[in-house]
Amino acid sequence: MKDVTVHLSLIILFAIVIRWTISLHPYSGAGKPPMFGDYEAQRHWMEITYNLPVGDWYQNTTDNDLQYWGLDYPPLTAYHSWALGIVSHSLNSSWVELHKSRGLESYDHKLFMRYSVLVVDLIVYLPAVFVYFLFCSPGLHDQYSQLVVCTVALLYPGLMLIDYGHFQYNCVSLGFALWGVIGLCKGHDLLGSLAFVLALNYKQMELYHAVPFFCYLLGKCISHFRKNYHEGMVKFVKLSAVVLASFSICWLPFLQSREQLTQVLHRLFPFARGLFEVF
Repeated sequence: MKDVTVHLSLIILFAIVIRWTISLHPYSGAGKPPMFGDYEAQRHWMEITYNLPVGDWYQNTTDNDLQYWGLDYPPLTAYHSWALGIVSHSLNSSWVELHKSRGLESYDHKLFMRYSVLVVDLIVYLPAVFVYFLFCSPGLHDQYSQLVVCTVALLYPGLMLIDYGHFQYNCVSLGFALWGVIGLCKGHDLLGSLAFVLALNYKQMELYHAVPFFCYLLGKCISHFRKNYHEGMVKFVKLSAVVLASFSICWLPFLQSREQLTQVLHRLFPFARGLFEVF
C-alpha cells in the first residue's frame, strides 16, 4: 500500500507539471475581437455574476447581453464564477468592472485564471482519482495495472487541453462525478448521490453519466424492496430526499417565478436557438 501511495503521488506531481506546461501556450480567440475567445467567456461570467443581482444572471438585459458570452451553464458554475469574481475584484477591480472590462486581456488576470483552474483541480479532481485508484479499483489486481490506469486518467489530453489551454473547469464536474462513483463504491449511496447532483449542477454534460447512476441506485432500491419492503422504502425516500434537497438548494435563487426558471432552462438547453450558438 505504501509503495502504491508513493507512486500515485509521483504520478500526480508529474500530471500537475504537464498541466501547467500546457497553460503556458496560447489559447483560441486571444486578441481577436469581438468575442476574444474562451478566456473572455470565463472572465465575462465573473463580471456579470459579481456586478448583477442573481436574478439577472441568465436574463437578457441592458447590462447583460446574452449574445456576448451569455451564461449557459447550471447554477453551480454561476456561483463559482461569482466567487472568482469576488476574488478578482479584491485583487484588481478593473478585471471585472461592468462593461468597461469587456475584451480585457490582462496578463495578471490570465495568470489568476490559470491558478484558479489548478486550485479546483487540486481540490476536486486529482484527489478523487487518487482515492478511487487507491480504494475503489477491485478489478485491478496488481500495482502495475493500478498505476497505468491512474496515469491514463490523470494525463487524459482532452481534459488537460480544454481546462488548461482554454480556461475551462471540466475537472470540477468530472471530479464530483468521480466522488459520486467513490461514494457508491464504498456503500455511501447518499453521499455519492449528493456528489453527482453537484456534478450535474455544475455542467449539464454530466447528464451523460446520469443514466448509469440512476439505474444503479434504482436497482439497489429494488433489491432492498425484494428483501425487505420497509428497508427498501426507507432507502428510496432517503435517496429522493437528498437529491431533491440538494437540487432545491442549488436552484433556490432561480425558483422565485416560473418565468425565471424557464429562462434558466432555456439557456441550459437551447432548443429554441438550435442547440448551439456560433460566436
